[in-house]
Amino acid sequence: MDKIMTAEEAVKKVKDGDTLLVGGFQMAGSPETLIKALLETSTAKDLTVISNDTGTVDSNMIKVMKQGRVVKVHGSYIGSNPMTGQMLIDDANSVTLYPQGTLAEAIRCGGAGIAGFYTPVGVGTMIENGKEKRTFNGREYILEMALRGNVAFVKATVADKFGNCHMRGSSKNFGAVMARAADYVIVEARKIVETGELDPELVTIPGIFIDAIVQSEGK
Repeated sequence: MDKIMTAEEAVKKVKDGDTLLVGGFQMAGSPETLIKALLETSTAKDLTVISNDTGTVDSNMIKVMKQGRVVKVHGSYIGSNPMTGQMLIDDANSVTLYPQGTLAEAIRCGGAGIAGFYTPVGVGTMIENGKEKRTFNGREYILEMALRGNVAFVKATVADKFGNCHMRGSSKNFGAVMARAADYVIVEARKIVETGELDPELVTIPGIFIDAIVQSEGK
């Protein structure tokens, strides 16, 4: 099966009401080509976005949000995207904030088929409000539920035509776990090579998790 397609073709998988996982930490590993296609060629609305920071003022996600197409955000840091901050001010229920490690683990559990996990992070703070709390070995933990998406946008440094991906350095960030936690996964790659050319020791995400491959327009 040929997984290579245009960004416009790939983002057609995003439908109204979908939960969209978006990789990236600030602009490192941000799948800007895919988000741009979502902005310019898709009309999907009422989206829930799971993203570490929902981008910055220079990213395409803020433009999607300005169109009023994002109704819910799950994230960790929102200081660089004033649109997400305004969502939180206007409706506290529209933005759910997590400690960064908790967000990553919730996504990882979503990809592993684990319903939830107990963590001591956030005990005694507002993060524990409304959550189940239990004591293990004399220490209190709160229950966090797993996160999954309908579609994931991730970015790779190199991908082969089967979808095996290498993510270099910090560009792995949330993309590596998101690719395992969505029903349909689109990767934009800086470089696309023939199947077999990518050293197996460098594979960050096996191609079995990737449904579509798009040539990145950025660096």
